[in-house]
Amino acid sequence: MAVLVNTIFEDALDQLLDVAKRFLEAIEAAGIPCRVVGGLAVFLHVEEIDPLAARLTRDVDVAVYRLDLDRIRAAVQPYGFRHRDVRGIDMFLETGSIKARSAVHLIFLDEKVREGDLAEVPSSEAVRSTKGFLIAPVQDMVKMKLTSFRMKDKVHIQDMDSVGLITPEIEASLSPALRVRLSEVRATE
Repeated sequence: MAVLVNTIFEDALDQLLDVAKRFLEAIEAAGIPCRVVGGLAVFLHVEEIDPLAARLTRDVDVAVYRLDLDRIRAAVQPYGFRHRDVRGIDMFLETGSIKARSAVHLIFLDEKVREGDLAEVPSSEAVRSTKGFLIAPVQDMVKMKLTSFRMKDKVHIQDMDSVGLITPEIEASLSPALRVRLSEVRATE
């Protein structure tokens, strides 16, 4: 049974990484600034330190500048992605796919995801993961996860903290409100 579970996990991871790779190749080839964020970015950061502590996510979140949206549409279309706006969320589905949760979701840099968010999506310089993906740095991921603060975001914070990614320097860079949220997450571990 363990072999079957590992195969299912590995297949799902391979599919997710393939979608991310093709989407990002198209954007990078067009010279459009981008970076993976969300659960996949957390996975890639955590996996580099402790592969067994990394959790799989269902979709790909990519942060870009809103002004590049038309260029992104044009760049990814030949790679088999089509744009869709679902209740104000910009996403790209693979041609033939109808599942929005397995899409590439866009997050806009230097903007709040939701109106009441404590902070905007940071636009620090992206870093290259060992798998070759441009990803948001840990500091940005911590800020984004503490800003969203849903259950899965809290779990991602725990994952990053458990492998030592949330350093005292990163903690010191947080706003007072985000430091309170980090303390709340740590109190539930």
